[in-house]
Amino acid sequence: MRDFALPDLGEGLTESEIIEWHVAVGDRVTLNQPLADVETAKAVVQLPSPFDGVIGALYADAGDTVRVGAPIVGFEVEAAAAVTREPVLVGYGAPVASGDRPKRKARTLPEEQPVFVPARGVALATPPVRKLAHDLGVDIAALTGSGEGGAVTRDDVLAAAALPPVPRSSAGVSEISEARATLRGTRGEGGGGGDRRTPIKGVRKATAAAMVQSAFTAPHVTEFLTVDVTRSTELVERLRSAGERASLLAVVAKALCLAVPRNPTLNSRWEEQAQEIVEFSGVNLGIAVATPRGLMVPVIRDAHTLALGALTDSIATLATTAREARTSPADLTGGTISITNVGVFGVDAGTPILNPGEAAILAIGAVRRLPWEFEGGIALRDVMTLSLSFDHRLVDGEQAAHFLVDIGRVLVDPATVLALV
Repeated sequence: MRDFALPDLGEGLTESEIIEWHVAVGDRVTLNQPLADVETAKAVVQLPSPFDGVIGALYADAGDTVRVGAPIVGFEVEAAAAVTREPVLVGYGAPVASGDRPKRKARTLPEEQPVFVPARGVALATPPVRKLAHDLGVDIAALTGSGEGGAVTRDDVLAAAALPPVPRSSAGVSEISEARATLRGTRGEGGGGGDRRTPIKGVRKATAAAMVQSAFTAPHVTEFLTVDVTRSTELVERLRSAGERASLLAVVAKALCLAVPRNPTLNSRWEEQAQEIVEFSGVNLGIAVATPRGLMVPVIRDAHTLALGALTDSIATLATTAREARTSPADLTGGTISITNVGVFGVDAGTPILNPGEAAILAIGAVRRLPWEFEGGIALRDVMTLSLSFDHRLVDGEQAAHFLVDIGRVLVDPATVLALV
């Protein structure tokens, strides 16, 4: 038996949650075959098998949070088949010790006995049943199984969740979706089903820790500027009508990138240990994205080199990837300054908290059609409020104001971009 420990999936993460097992005890697996979906504080990734062999034991259940270095799966392998290497994520490849596939040990089970995942002292259950229990918030260890050998069944889980049995779906995912929908109907609005408790883990836990660290490390100050963005919204519409790729968020991002060289302290970092201030030569732009798993800030690297169309595509791609939980840990690191679009939620302004290690974050509010001074009169115009939070150790109020005004100038009249390049 060879144990496989949970590897460090990058950036010094100390723990991960097992979201779903793709294997069960007795399954034969090959090198780099996905074993499980694992959620770190930054992304959902797949763990690959480091061996050819047979799954001998699973040491963690779906829903368990496991520390890096703790064993999560045991393999029955022949000595010659073991590949000595650091585990890597699926897709990165791994060396194979030999071109010959190892012989696999046959596993004998009674014909009518289902294969159950060892539960380490709790009730037996198949991986889909454990996943269903996790999704419905049922403590499977507290259940008495009605299945063969005392195994917890799907109906046991649904009964514990105070749900009627849900017809089995061959797709698996739809079964859980139906159960979730029924659960919402049973415990939902006005149902008096009691308080809901959600474990603090994954992205939510990491975000909370980062925000506390930022709020109590960097002295935050926020400045506001409300500007007429009618010409920018008209520019976006003209570009789209001409078949070009454009969005108002991309215009703001471009304006920010153009304003950074004129105000470099906004794109800097305070390094306490070295007692140095680092001003970055380029812009790695973080874009805050609200996802079902919590707030994520994926990074567009070298955003200052991208044209408006490329920025538009990059923002759309990273937002989609984040919401589908496909963002890699590497894409969530290395940001130098960030933007958060609170306007999509109908909010006019805010006081965003800095990402740790960054000097500034810009919040853009909703575009409102308001009476506004225009060419000596009053007209209905598209108006937006910009909110800039910054680290007062690095940035003085005057510098932040110049930066905010530079961004505003571009949004008021995109032609002024010529004065910034």
